[in-house]
Amino acid sequence: MGILWHITGLLLLRSCNPGFSMHDGIVGGKVSIPHSRPYMVYIHDTQSKAICGGFLVREDFVMTAAHCNHNHLKVYLGVNDTHFLPDGVAVQPFPHLQFNNTPGHDIMLLKLKTPATLNKTVKTIALPKTENPKHATLKDCMVMGWGLQDYHHGSLSMVLKEANVTMLDSKNCGTSDTVCSGGKTGPAGGDSGGPLVCGDVAEGIVSYYIRESNGEYCTRYTEISQYLEWIREKMNNN
Repeated sequence: MGILWHITGLLLLRSCNPGFSMHDGIVGGKVSIPHSRPYMVYIHDTQSKAICGGFLVREDFVMTAAHCNHNHLKVYLGVNDTHFLPDGVAVQPFPHLQFNNTPGHDIMLLKLKTPATLNKTVKTIALPKTENPKHATLKDCMVMGWGLQDYHHGSLSMVLKEANVTMLDSKNCGTSDTVCSGGKTGPAGGDSGGPLVCGDVAEGIVSYYIRESNGEYCTRYTEISQYLEWIREKMNNN
């Protein structure tokens, strides 16, 4: 079956049956303790109103998914409740040049026009130090975001939510640069670009999901460790 990418204003690819969807939201999650994930970044396009998640990896760089790229992006740091957003920060986007709105290379860096001031509610998260050997299955992983609370309908969460996810054997997981989680819990519409955090390290970026024939969902994450050289080059040269 061919894979079709249908992008709506919320960067949510509606599920085909079976099919392919892109995200924004945590299904089956719990409300995060306020500011317990200080690296989380709320990303909003001021014109299209599309939202995504992201995460702070250096005082001047946020990481997110390339499919979250829009023309009027702003990032909001230290957010818990989106009813109370701080001033947004303008960014310069650096999507991976090989991303073409199909699976693969779904990674982007956003350079903040004004670097963040780190404090107890705004902090960076560590990235992998080396490439994940032979796609070893990651453990103790979780996702988080402000997205939809159901895969197909409902409203966006106004407060940050999080959920533990079950990682799958990545040998048969989408494209060669992805890792996967499965089950009834995970990201949904509005959570694109958020981190897959395993042991306090950002190991992946929420990219898309596939609905399986049994009704469960398999989420694909861009595997950050495969892009370490690209990340260093972009962050050091810009």
